[in-house]
Amino acid sequence: MSGNSSTAPAGIGIRKIIPIVPAPSGPAEAESLYEAQDKIYPRAVAGRFARVRWAFVWLTQLVFYCLPWLTWTTEAGQRQAVLFDLAARRFYLFGYVLYPQDFIYLTGLLVISALSLFLFTALAGRVWCGFACPQTVYTEMFLWIERKVEGDRNARMKLDGSPMTLEKLVKKWFKHLLWIGLAMWTGFTFVGYFSPVRELGLEFLQTRMGSWEVFWVFFYGFATYGNAGFLREQVCKYMCPYARFQSAMFDKDTLIVSYDAARGEPRGSRSRKADPQALALGSCVNCNLCVHVCPTGIDIRNGLQYECIGCAACVDVCDSVMDRMNYPRGLIRFTTQNAMAQRWTLPETLRHVLRPRVLVYGAVLLALCVALAWSLVARTPLKVDVVRDRAALARIVAGGKLENVYRLQIMNATERQQHYRLMAEGLPGLALTSETEVAVGPAESRWVAVRLQIPYGSASPGSHPIHIQVTSLAGDSQVSEKSAFLVPR
Repeated sequence: MSGNSSTAPAGIGIRKIIPIVPAPSGPAEAESLYEAQDKIYPRAVAGRFARVRWAFVWLTQLVFYCLPWLTWTTEAGQRQAVLFDLAARRFYLFGYVLYPQDFIYLTGLLVISALSLFLFTALAGRVWCGFACPQTVYTEMFLWIERKVEGDRNARMKLDGSPMTLEKLVKKWFKHLLWIGLAMWTGFTFVGYFSPVRELGLEFLQTRMGSWEVFWVFFYGFATYGNAGFLREQVCKYMCPYARFQSAMFDKDTLIVSYDAARGEPRGSRSRKADPQALALGSCVNCNLCVHVCPTGIDIRNGLQYECIGCAACVDVCDSVMDRMNYPRGLIRFTTQNAMAQRWTLPETLRHVLRPRVLVYGAVLLALCVALAWSLVARTPLKVDVVRDRAALARIVAGGKLENVYRLQIMNATERQQHYRLMAEGLPGLALTSETEVAVGPAESRWVAVRLQIPYGSASPGSHPIHIQVTSLAGDSQVSEKSAFLVPR
């Protein structure tokens, strides 16, 4: 045996394998498991699409922040106009009172939202992401605060690269203080949709920090602070699933932010008075402003990329450069791949954009919206559930009657007291021997015991279908629920 072997019992030789372990590398040679991410400093931009984007910011946030404070007057007094009261299992939507049994409306709303996303994507790509997505909206708001405190792109880059000074410390802390204030107000408003917002405000003023509402205010406030203040484009690029499957809804007639390479290349800097044809240059002056204004840090001149959220900031800044150079606008613009390749005019492009796929999406979406609105208007403001009393399925009572007992839940979906009449039908001689009229308070539910009797022997053994009817004495609602009357053998 060689020196690398060891002696084993019964003369069996076993080779001793010495593993070769590479020498540890120094810190400079260590390979990171994660790609280094450079901080993106989006530059402020002005233009028509920027105005539209800020219009959506104002519209969405005015609705979001103001809606919980609206009140609705009823016979019982005033209440919050929009409130999803999870504890009471009632959802108030202006004049409507919805119960968990109305879950179908939420399902319809989600289907409409999904179909709207399909329509918008087939029509104009990630236009939802660029103009109305909450991540985009709050990032715009946080960036606006950052610019007001620290300055625009170059000033922020210079500030971050400078050593810590009193001025830098004050600016950073003041910016984060404003961010935290906006994030906490956002979390407070969000929870105000599920808990009465005025009572929630009193909890904060009285520093009662042990309630679940306070926990969720801090939770959503922290989520807003982290997503809009720090993660920003990382949410759009890596966390949002929409960026990954959007390509399945694109085609060559989808409007997307595109760079006209045939017109822009070869790119190069030049003076305003220079003739680009004499210099054998395209319209792109290679100013890189389209990269500086991009919130996700991409170069649109490299073609369509999944990181592009369709905000059109590069369109606005490129148009401003084209104006200064006295070149036609549209080097970067919303257009389709087919329109770019075949050099279509705007009317020709729009005719192809309104293709059968988009028209079908639009027609189905319109039909669903009309159906949902009609069902809300025509809904019966009364919900009834019938539950059999399992303690006594059937019994013989005085007078030779066979009795079944039921528990009836009556839910008043109006905000005034209602009186209801109870009736039953389905078997010969079927009689309701419990109370036949009940009163239910505004937006309340009540359990009622219902006793139904038939003459003994008037029905064969087995289960017989019956209907229990609940009718409003005001004559505006009636519900009939099916159940079964059991006759023992």
